Parts: sequence; structure tokens; C-alpha cells
Amino acid sequence: MPGEAAPDRTVIRIGGADRAEFLQGLVTNDIRRLAEGPVYAALLSPQGKYLADFLLIAQGDGILLDVKDSLAEALLRRLQMYRLRADVRIEPTEIRVSRGLGEPPPGAVPDPRHAALGWRLYADAAGGPASVDWDGIRVANCIPESGIELVPEQTFILEAGFERLHGVDHRKGCYVGQEVTARMKHKTELRKGLVTVEVEGAAATGDAITANGKPAGTLHTRAGNRAIAYLRFDRAHGAMQAGDALVRWADAPTVA
Repeated sequence: MPGEAAPDRTVIRIGGADRAEFLQGLVTNDIRRLAEGPVYAALLSPQGKYLADFLLIAQGDGILLDVKDSLAEALLRRLQMYRLRADVRIEPTEIRVSRGLGEPPPGAVPDPRHAALGWRLYADAAGGPASVDWDGIRVANCIPESGIELVPEQTFILEAGFERLHGVDHRKGCYVGQEVTARMKHKTELRKGLVTVEVEGAAATGDAITANGKPAGTLHTRAGNRAIAYLRFDRAHGAMQAGDALVRWADAPTVA
């Protein structure tokens, strides 16, 4: 099996005549794009907060949903709750997920979030042990991970960069949490969000970031001297601190 096993993933199969319409009314992206390839999307709470993110892949007469193991059980319950009388079947599978870079093997599909994430393959057996620095790729491109930067009932997807990662469609119509997301998009300016920062010194995931003694954010995944951080933009200028480290916003906008 080419590539390497993608750890901690559950693949759910959604079948039935109403499967596309069912998902279209729930998730943040336009399910009609499945005709062109995989789709990245999320399910939100009615209050517009992140519950789970996943990749959707059309396969025969069904749709595969590739989600983090730790989110799968709660997601299954919520999908079943929304199903009502729709002709939809929702069931976990034994399908394994592999991923890799470079030339994709037959049957593989591109990761829709970012070209740097390469391809994914859905099959009966997974690939080999890890050989790619995926955290380094995520940090370099500010790609959040379920359970680390993406926290159920806390994260807002626009602050997490879902527009840049092709995970939300503002023209598709209604979905759960759409009203709050649309208001954040059109009526407010984002004041917080995930960015890539430069780190000099000892600091760990979860360390608070301060600027001039005031709370400025939280440090998340670190790879070498860079990390993903959740920052308050109004305080994230110049030198900041996290643990014993100096932190700087890598691509901070110029302040006039």
C-alpha cells in the first residue's frame, strides 16, 4: 500500500436517495462540488460554532465522510438526529485512510484543503508508518487540526481560516449555523484568528501568549521555530511572550 496511514480517522458512509440534499442542508460547503472532487466542510452548532470538520468523497452510490476518530461518535449521533424521515443511511465503515505526497496512486484523490497536503486514498488497508512531517506542513500553511486548533463548541470557522482552506461556501444557501457565519463574514471585521508565528525559545502547545503583559492568544502546534497560534489581532504586533519564548506574528500586517 503506497503512502502512509493517516492516524485516528473514521470513515462514515452516507447512502440513500436523499444523501446529497440531506448534507446540503447541514454542512458549510456546497455538496454539488462533489462532482468535481473531494469537498472539505464542517458541521456547526445552531450558534455557529464548530462541532466537526471532515472531507467528503463521492464513491459510487454513496458519500464517504472522513473525520477524526475523537469526533466520529458525536457526529454520527447528530447526523442521525437530523435524518428524520429522509431516505438516508448513515453507517461507519472499515475503510482505512492513507495519505502521501508526490505522484498519487490509482484511486487516490487530492486533499481539497491545500495542495501541500497531497493526496488521500480510501481502501481496505492503510499505508505504512509516518514518513512525512505533516505538522511542519500544517504550520507552514496555517492548516488547523481537529482537537488541537479546532475545538468543538468553541471555534468559529472563519477565525480558523475555512475560507482560505475551501471549507465554506457563502452562496450555497442555508445550513446549520449559517446565519452566524454570514454575519461574521459581512457585518463584522475579524478580531481574532489562527496565524503562523515565529517562536524563539521554550514554549509548548497550550501556552498563553501575552503582549505587554496583556493576554494576546494561545500557542498551538509547533514545528521548529514556527507555530500556529490563535491571536487577538489588536494586540499581536511586535514582540510577544509564550512560556520562556519570544513570539512574533510571521506575516503581521503593517500598522500605519
